[in-house]
Amino acid sequence: MGKQINVALIGNPNTGKTSVFNALTGLNQKVGNYPGITVEKKEGVCKLPRGVKAHIIDLPGTYSLNASSLDENVVIELLLNKNDKDFPDVAVVVSDVENLKRNLLLFTQIKDLEIPTILVINMSDRMAYKGISLDIDYLERELNTKIALVSTRKNKGISELKELIANYKELSIEPCMNASSIDEAYFSSLRKAFPNQLLYKLWLVITQDVNFGKTDRKTIEDVTNFKTKTKADLKRLQQKETIKRYQFINDTLKKGQTIDLKSAKDLRIKLDRILTHKVWGYLIFGVILLTIFQAIYDWSSVPMDFIDSAFASFSEWTKSVLPEGAFTSLLAEGIIPGLGGIVIFIPQIAFLFLFISILEESGYMSRVVFLMDRIMRRFGLSGKSVVPLISGTACAIPAIMATRNIESWKERLITILVTPFTTCSARLPVYLIIIALVIPEGRFLGLSFQALTLMLLYLIGFGAAVGSAWILSKVLKIRSKTFFVIEMPNYKVPLAKNVALTVLEKTKAFVFGAGKIILAISIVLWFLASYGPGEEFNNAEQIVTEQFASNNLSDEELQQKIASHKLEHSFIGITGRAIEPAIRPLGYDWKIGIAIVSSFAAREVFVGTLATIYSVGSDEEETIKNRMAGEVNPILGGPLFNFASGISLLLFYAFAMQCMSTLAIVKRETNSWKWPLYQLVVMSAFAYIVALAAFQILK
Repeated sequence: MGKQINVALIGNPNTGKTSVFNALTGLNQKVGNYPGITVEKKEGVCKLPRGVKAHIIDLPGTYSLNASSLDENVVIELLLNKNDKDFPDVAVVVSDVENLKRNLLLFTQIKDLEIPTILVINMSDRMAYKGISLDIDYLERELNTKIALVSTRKNKGISELKELIANYKELSIEPCMNASSIDEAYFSSLRKAFPNQLLYKLWLVITQDVNFGKTDRKTIEDVTNFKTKTKADLKRLQQKETIKRYQFINDTLKKGQTIDLKSAKDLRIKLDRILTHKVWGYLIFGVILLTIFQAIYDWSSVPMDFIDSAFASFSEWTKSVLPEGAFTSLLAEGIIPGLGGIVIFIPQIAFLFLFISILEESGYMSRVVFLMDRIMRRFGLSGKSVVPLISGTACAIPAIMATRNIESWKERLITILVTPFTTCSARLPVYLIIIALVIPEGRFLGLSFQALTLMLLYLIGFGAAVGSAWILSKVLKIRSKTFFVIEMPNYKVPLAKNVALTVLEKTKAFVFGAGKIILAISIVLWFLASYGPGEEFNNAEQIVTEQFASNNLSDEELQQKIASHKLEHSFIGITGRAIEPAIRPLGYDWKIGIAIVSSFAAREVFVGTLATIYSVGSDEEETIKNRMAGEVNPILGGPLFNFASGISLLLFYAFAMQCMSTLAIVKRETNSWKWPLYQLVVMSAFAYIVALAAFQILK
C-alpha cells in the first residue's frame, strides 16, 4: 500500500467545492476548528487507485491569495508553510464552468507557488444548457496542468479526478505565466537578496499579514523587513499583478472557451427582480420563514416528545432493575437525564440545518443576506446575522452555530452574543404556565390577552437582540471592515447528498462539542439536588413521617413529601434559601429561587422543578397550576403568583441567560470562556433589573 498523500481543495466561494469534497470523501470526514481560531476545518479520507489513500482538507473559500479575512489567511498560511503536517502534495483548484475567468485568478497564483496543481471544472452538466464549450487540450497546454471535467450532480468525472490525484507526480510545477514582469528590477533584487527562496512565496510574505509558525522565522523576518517599496507602492504592484493575470486568463479563454449566448437559457434575472425586490423580497422571505419555523415546530415535536418519554422510561427502568444506591441514583437522575438533555435538541438542530442547507444549496440564501444587509447594518450587524437571529426562535444552539458564515469577526461575535435574547422554544413551558396563572381571560381585536402577551414576549426578545447589537457595535473596540460583498450564485436544485451530509455534520458537532459540557453540568446539578448537609436532609424520612403522621397520607403522597423536604434541605435547596433575600424584591420566594437555579440546565426545567417542590407529579399540569395559584407570598400576603410577580418572572426569563447548553456552544464558537461569562453576567444583571423594576411598579 502507498503512503497517504495530502490534498488541498481550494476555490472561490460557491464553485461547488463542498460537493467535490463530499463526492471524494463521502462519510469519511470530520469537522473541527483550526487550532486557536474559529474558522471551520473540514477534512476527510479518500481511497485512490492502486491502494493510495488521500487525506483531503477542504480549505475555506477564497477569491485570491491576497487575504482580506481570517479564513483566507488560513489558505495562505498552509500553502506557504512546508513544515505544516497538512501541507499539500497536490492542490486541487475547483472552478465553476460559468465563472471560469474569475476562478482562474486563484489558480494562476497557486501555480506560481510551484505546487502540483489540478484544475477541476465543476458543474460541467450545465455546459450545454449555458451554451459553453471548452477546448480541454488547449487549456491544459496553456495552463500547464491537467483538467478534470466534473459534475457532482450527475456523479461524472470523480473517478478521473481520483486518477489525476493518484498520479500527481506527473503534473508540471512550472508557472503558467511570468508574474514578476510587473516590475523586473524589484523582483530581480528580491531574487538576489534571497536566492534560496521561491520568488512568489517571498512576494506573498511581503504583501500579506500572515502567521508562519516556526517556518523559516529568520528568513521571513528578513523578507518582511525588505522595505525597498512603500505600502502604497506594494498595493499598486498587487493591482498590476491582478491585471497581468487577467490579461493572461482572457487571452487563454479567447481560444479555449466558446460561449453561445443564444442557446443560454437564464431565468436568474427575472427571479432576482422578484426575490430581491424592496417589497416583495421581504414578503416572500417572511412567508418562507414562517413556513420553516412552523414546520420545525410541528415536525420536531413528535421526535422530541418520543425522546423525552424514552429517556424518562429508561430512567425509571434503570431505577427498577438496579439495586438502590448512589450509583443507580447518579445513573437514573443525573447521567440519563443529562444525555436526554443533549439528545432532545437533535430534532430541532437537524430540521433547522435541513432547511438552511436547502436555502444555501438552492442559491436563495445569498439573496436573503443581500436583502437584509441594508436593515441589519444600521444596528452593527451583517445581513447574514438575520438567519441566526430568526432561527433562534427554535433554539439558540443551532442559531449560534449558523453564525459561522459571517466573515467579519466583530459582526459574528455581536450576533453570537445577542442571539440568546430571541425567544426560543425552551422558554415556552415557562411562558405558558405563568401567562395562564397571571394574565386574565379576555380579548382585544379578536385576540386573547394571553396570546397577545406571548406575541409581545417574542417581539421584546427580538427588540432586545437588535438594541443590544447596536450598543455592542459602539462598545466593542474590534476593528472591522465595513464594506459588504456577497456572491450571487446561480439557482440550482439542492443535492440531496450535500444536504444530508450538512445535517449530519452539524448535528454531530453539537452532540460531541456542547454535549460533553451539558452532561458534566447535569451531573453537578444532580449532585447538588441529591445531597445535603445536616440532620434535616439525612433524617428527612423520619422528620416528614412524624410531621404528617396524623394526615393519613398514601405511600405515594408521603414519598413526594419526603422528596420535597429533601430538595428543600439539599445543597441546591440551601442555595435557593441563600439567594432568597436577593430575589425577594422581585416577588419570588426560595422555591422559585430553586427553580431559577435548576433551570440553568435548561429553561423548561423551571416547571418541572416547581412540580417537585410542590410535591406534584410533573404530568399533572393542571394540578401544578392549582398549587402554584394557591401559593401565598410569605412577606406581602396574597397569592405568590400574582400579576406583578408573574410579569416580573416573564421578563426575567425573556432576558436572562438561563441555558448552560447555549453557554457551552458560545464557548465553542468563540474559543474562549471570556465571552460566554460576559454574556451570562450582563444578561442576568439586565434581567434582574428589568424584573425588579416591573415588580416594584406593578405590585
